[in-house]
Amino acid sequence: MGLTHVVVKLINSDSAEKYEADFLVDTGAYHAMAPAAELKRIGIQPLGRNLYELANGELQEYEYGNAELRFMDEIIGTRILFGPDNSKPILGALALQGAGFIVDPSNERLRKLESLPLK
Repeated sequence: MGLTHVVVKLINSDSAEKYEADFLVDTGAYHAMAPAAELKRIGIQPLGRNLYELANGELQEYEYGNAELRFMDEIIGTRILFGPDNSKPILGALALQGAGFIVDPSNERLRKLESLPLK
């Protein structure tokens, strides 16, 4: 089984500035993350900080802000973490599920749900 990637356009809703990149789909991550330098370049402002547990068990504090994500003909507003400048952008479970997608691991792609659960 390989990795799933999707092209995401991240937009600052206040200024319409954009950052587009190939995001790693990571269902083990709750929030989306992008390099802090790119978020700051398009004018995304930090709103706060939280402590996060990484896959290796290490604890790391990250700033977060709000952004609009566009991928696969869907648009979703979500929290975005200010990652290290050399980090690979991550599309987490919250944005995936909010936009109505699940990961099809056998085909290494995203699959659109027919309906969103409201229960």
